Amino acid sequence: MGMLNLPGFLPCGKKKDFSLSDEKDAHASAGEEYSERGNWSRKGDYLLSMVGYAVGLGNVWRFPYLTYQNGGGAFLIPYTLMLALAGLPLFFMECSLGQFASQGPISIWRVLPLFQGVGITMVLISTFVAIYYNVIIAYALYYLFASFQEVLPWSDCFSWADEFCSKTQLVSDCNVTLDGQIINVNYSYIINNNLTCINGTMNYKPGQFPSEQYWNKVALQRSSGLDETGGIVWYLALCLLLAWIIVGAALFKGIKSSGKVVYFTALFPYVVLLILLVRGATLEGALDGIEYYIGRQSNITKLMEAEVWKDAATQIFYSLSVAWGGLVALSSYNKFHNNCYSDAILVCVTNCLTSVFAGFAIFSVLGHMAFVSERPVSEVVDSGFDLAFVAYPEALSRLPVSPLWSSLFFFMLLLLGLDSQFATVETLTTTIQDIYPKVMKRLRIPITLGVCILLFFLGLICVTQAGIYWVNLIDHFCAGWGILIAAVLEIIGIVYIYGGNRFIEDIEMMIGKKSCLFWMWWRMCWFFVTPVLLMAILVWSLVTFSPPTYGSVSYPDWGTAVGWCMIIFCVIWIPIVAIIKIVKAKGNLCQRIVSCCRPAANWGPYLACNRGERYSHIVDPKREKDHEIPTVSAFVY
Repeated sequence: MGMLNLPGFLPCGKKKDFSLSDEKDAHASAGEEYSERGNWSRKGDYLLSMVGYAVGLGNVWRFPYLTYQNGGGAFLIPYTLMLALAGLPLFFMECSLGQFASQGPISIWRVLPLFQGVGITMVLISTFVAIYYNVIIAYALYYLFASFQEVLPWSDCFSWADEFCSKTQLVSDCNVTLDGQIINVNYSYIINNNLTCINGTMNYKPGQFPSEQYWNKVALQRSSGLDETGGIVWYLALCLLLAWIIVGAALFKGIKSSGKVVYFTALFPYVVLLILLVRGATLEGALDGIEYYIGRQSNITKLMEAEVWKDAATQIFYSLSVAWGGLVALSSYNKFHNNCYSDAILVCVTNCLTSVFAGFAIFSVLGHMAFVSERPVSEVVDSGFDLAFVAYPEALSRLPVSPLWSSLFFFMLLLLGLDSQFATVETLTTTIQDIYPKVMKRLRIPITLGVCILLFFLGLICVTQAGIYWVNLIDHFCAGWGILIAAVLEIIGIVYIYGGNRFIEDIEMMIGKKSCLFWMWWRMCWFFVTPVLLMAILVWSLVTFSPPTYGSVSYPDWGTAVGWCMIIFCVIWIPIVAIIKIVKAKGNLCQRIVSCCRPAANWGPYLACNRGERYSHIVDPKREKDHEIPTVSAFVY
């Protein structure tokens, strides 16, 4: 069995072009396996895009807090184990799938037509995430622009503040010794009469840092709850528009343009983190902050708590961006024989080391903030929005030349967010390209801009006065169970229905034959450990479900219902598509189900030259026409 060498054709089905007028196009596609779909121009484009996609805001605003909360340095033990047992196996699987078939997250399910709805779920969730993630980027843009002032607007309690605003703790009352008796008096009385509080007896008023009030009252103009939508905050809407313009400009030529942008957006955040770490390490109180993060405050007994292991697994899972569809989409532009195994190891390790490194930069500055505000570190540490837009800006405002440090920090957040957003939107455009390849080739720029414009308008609800509640609602539902469900079905479908050993043979077609010892670890993870861990996380999340809240604000029942509707809309396509596939199949019910559990006739490597004997049976007239392969079969049996 061999492949026929037809005169006039290059390897992988590319036709020789002897036309002088098209010489420029020939040079443009030189070195590309897929002349129409395209490849990454350089290996570095792909690796930095993957690092940028995996390394996002969560590495800076979630991991350091989880580490501090779950035993400090001891948390790195379950974190590393979960990387090896759950994160890396899924990451490697998705990279291999995308590269093998050169298809996006929906078309890749030719491997198992019954589960094609899983791909649709991934794309829909990525769409919801793209809507609210760019709103967070808009917040970073607003704070970046606000930092270009001589005095940071959240550095003190200015005209927008109320009586609870204070840079230090406000004492309400305390005990004093008066005429030989210990009595409790108001603090204003103590000040007026020049008295001194007895140590340890001071009671404090509920107070807020200036940065917290600025975030709520000025930046967000936050309403009382989801019921009170309010108007659109115009400056946030403009920042959101600018964010989408940046994304559209970076993606107007697909991976050819985004692959160049990431050399700056993926690498410069490391420069900023290093600068912030060096500056933070020189501040008073920095050592206290670092010790709370990963030093002698570490508590090894925390490893006995199941919650710690669940937090480690969840953080790894979401940090690596598995089951979102982006890894499949980005890897689909690789050349067939690219070493996806080493790429997966490199990106995963880089992502985790970045999280640890970011923690030092964050906690050194927060330690200084605790020192100058005379509070324990535990009272100034937070995660998520409160860390990025309240605690850390407050700490930076207390440094000399604070506008410089604030500008660097929010520029870093902007770049971290943009990298992830590039890949998320590329997931959507890749899906469109796989469904309508000819249309996408002719109209890539209008379609990309159209996607950005549509998502901008859908995101306007998130820049109203109730916008932060919508952002939190989408994140609470769509970025949770839907992804877990997709991941569980993905690994079950590939390993237990398509066949784990068959999948390993597919990978060896790309990276070469490996020993049984090499695959022992991956078999153990794919066949048992990883599915069990994912199921445990999913069940735990369902059992411990609590209605969404933002701070102390509860959501109305209709808001929670909207959240359920969003996640149902994303996952309902899994059974719908499965039913459609079974109905369209031939035979009795059992025969139909069996046929839908077999790979489609056109499943396999995208180009004929990469199919070898295992996939030499593939006949895809549409693909052959698109790639100028003769209509006569190019295979001899």
